[in-house]
Amino acid sequence: MGDTPEFAAATELTGWGWPDVLALGGGAADPFETTSLGVTWRPKDRHFGVWHEGRVVAHAGLAVGAVEAGGQRFDVAGVGGVIVAPALRGHGLARLAVAGVLDAARVDGLDRALLFCLPSRAPLYLRLGFLPLPEPVTADQPTGPAPVPLGAMWKPLTPGAGWPDGPVRLHSLPM
Repeated sequence: MGDTPEFAAATELTGWGWPDVLALGGGAADPFETTSLGVTWRPKDRHFGVWHEGRVVAHAGLAVGAVEAGGQRFDVAGVGGVIVAPALRGHGLARLAVAGVLDAARVDGLDRALLFCLPSRAPLYLRLGFLPLPEPVTADQPTGPAPVPLGAMWKPLTPGAGWPDGPVRLHSLPM
């Protein structure tokens, strides 16, 4: 056995909230680097974490949202709040945390996942099988619907699930 720690699959976390997620950022004031965008984000309904030595070291959240695209309306698994403790980055923990969310979404009968990310984080999600949406997504904000100023990516969760062409409208705050 080498120096690389082994990690189990993500498990659902109970009693977790935004302060717990932020604590994983190692004290960074804006660990997601999105505060300056002026976007109001939707809290996650469910939280999934990877444990190591008795503590959660990686997190991903799930919030189900209704989307309208190409004349179709459907629910998506909104993936967000993906964060790994700084000392353990580079060990595939984001992959494990996101896999926990996607597995739960499949069990819940959802066919597609959606997330928003900074351009610098898109390569990670591409490696996890997410595909970029070509146009900005319009989502709810306190002042009314507005384009989300981050790239949107989606992933099919079931065989044959596709994403319709055309403008995308998320009928909730972005996740």
